[in-house]
Amino acid sequence: DYVVVKMIPDNRLPPRHLHSVHTGKTFAVIKWESPYDSPDQDMLYAVAVKDLVRKTDKIYKVKTRNSTVEYTIKKLEPGGKYHVIVQLGNMSKESSMKIGTVPLSAPDALKIITENDHILLFWKSLALKESNFNESRGYEIHMFDSLLNITAYLGNTTENFFKVSNLKIGHNYSFTVQARCLYSGQMCGEPATLLYDELGTGEDSSASKTDRPTDVAAIVVPVLFLLLVTVGIGFVVLYMRHRRLQNSFTAFANSHYSSRLGSAIFSSGDDLGDEDDEAPMITGFSDDVPMVIA
Repeated sequence: DYVVVKMIPDNRLPPRHLHSVHTGKTFAVIKWESPYDSPDQDMLYAVAVKDLVRKTDKIYKVKTRNSTVEYTIKKLEPGGKYHVIVQLGNMSKESSMKIGTVPLSAPDALKIITENDHILLFWKSLALKESNFNESRGYEIHMFDSLLNITAYLGNTTENFFKVSNLKIGHNYSFTVQARCLYSGQMCGEPATLLYDELGTGEDSSASKTDRPTDVAAIVVPVLFLLLVTVGIGFVVLYMRHRRLQNSFTAFANSHYSSRLGSAIFSSGDDLGDEDDEAPMITGFSDDVPMVIA
């Protein structure tokens, strides 16, 4: 034997299983179930959204007969914090939860350029990838000193660069750049972080890596230039000596050339003396001159 019992719906019960399905930068999808299964009529829900940062309230009405209800809350702010309350329209017991929207992204391409007595932070405009960001909101910059273990707020700017001075030698710093926080620092963008290592020389690690090749080049280039000049002078000297030897040999060969024999005549040097240098060379005798023998 069995008996079917139908419970009387109690409209004073709160919605069940209220939870967040998905949150974005400007919206949140929430979900809940009706106070009892299989409603036989449309049910009117009141969804109250309290902005915990701005201290404002908004109420939305949802009418449905479904046992499971999914609703999207729109027009929220990036990085905001909200308190959501869902209850039946007759002001029955409520279900509530807190949600936070996704903050704005961190600026891209954060880099450091080292100057003589300061550094410059550069980054890409956040408006290039965030349609919800206005450049008039600006950015704020923080600095963490790892040696002193302190974080300092450096300021804010609406530009895409920021000048940092008065850095101490031997200290390591971490710089963060993010969309400027709103309403007492409660709505902030994601920070972009970059390490600046002074290495005890007042220069960051990236700058020191780029400056070292420059210093080496300043030494190597003059040395190579002097070597090239020396080699060039050596080639010129060798060439001049070669030309001088060639000209001397040519002049010497021409002075010993015999047109009659058609060749140059060279002596072995054994019969050469001081007297031979002054005596004329006998080249031959003519047939019509009588030879006289004493």
